[in-house]
Amino acid sequence: MKKAELIDKVAKEAKIPRAAAERAVNSFTATVTEVLKKGDKITLPGFGTFLVSNRAARKGRNPRTGEEIRIPDAKIPKFKVGKGLKEAVR
Repeated sequence: MKKAELIDKVAKEAKIPRAAAERAVNSFTATVTEVLKKGDKITLPGFGTFLVSNRAARKGRNPRTGEEIRIPDAKIPKFKVGKGLKEAVR
């Protein structure tokens, strides 16, 4: 499902105009981004948790030359699936 399809589905399910659904979806994604930038997490019970995880620095190899390179540590966004969503998908 693409973003436009999601907006259409939200508008239909919530019985609101498409423009309002688009603002809601955009607001949700902006809020998740803002919260994760701060290093916080968002928990939606039964659905899941958006959080930031730290990935440690490590050694890697350039596949073209075989040269060893250092891959720096990084913060990566993650989504941890909640029990309700996991069971619904089964």
